[in-house]
Amino acid sequence: MSVNNPLQKPVNRLLAALPNSEYERLIPHLKLVSLPLDQVIYESGEPITHAYFPHQTVISIVTTMEDGSTVEVGVVSNEGMVGIPIILGGNTTTTTAIVQIADSAMRIDADILRSEFNRGGYLQTLLLRYVQARYTEVAQGAACNRLHTLEERLARWLLTVNDRLQLENFPLTQEFIAQMLGVRRSGVTVAASTLSRAGMISYNRGKISIVNREDLEATSCECYRVIQSEFTRLLNNKPGHNSK
Repeated sequence: MSVNNPLQKPVNRLLAALPNSEYERLIPHLKLVSLPLDQVIYESGEPITHAYFPHQTVISIVTTMEDGSTVEVGVVSNEGMVGIPIILGGNTTTTTAIVQIADSAMRIDADILRSEFNRGGYLQTLLLRYVQARYTEVAQGAACNRLHTLEERLARWLLTVNDRLQLENFPLTQEFIAQMLGVRRSGVTVAASTLSRAGMISYNRGKISIVNREDLEATSCECYRVIQSEFTRLLNNKPGHNSK
């Protein structure tokens, strides 16, 4: 299914931020695709053939070690794009992109996106700002993993997913969270239990609900606010958007 209504407001926030003239140029090349759980969007070291602008799906960007252990270095949902190396000229990366919450996305051929990016319009400005925001997320995340407690990191991660999805309830297993945070599952169990006993979250059968967001924000480390503020600063200033 392709986009066929140039006045339809895009679900993805990057696409929605484009001036109508630039968005309409992309429309013939955008295809709506379903992204099931655990689908690999791209593999480490493999050419990236398409970029994805997610809707309510959550895609984790992960680094995998020689022993098979993984740690999440970025999370992308409807605020962003998967396939940054396409516009930076590298076309491959050392990370892997995996769907962790299923939904859909708008897909575009890498060559088309690169050509539109090289026009030098607002798409270029917007995507470069997005790259800067993602750089902040990765840099702050590295410091967070080293300096902050697991409870603080878990609170930050849950708040981030909540912001991206705009949902209070989402399917997340403790095993998946452990893989994304790079810790043992037992550690996540203890941290989640601490947050649950404090009345901040509830966890039942693979679904997490945020019960008290204010307390969860107070428990989270400063990294959540730093990253959130940078995304807001860089991506909320736009000359025009598809608001019709």
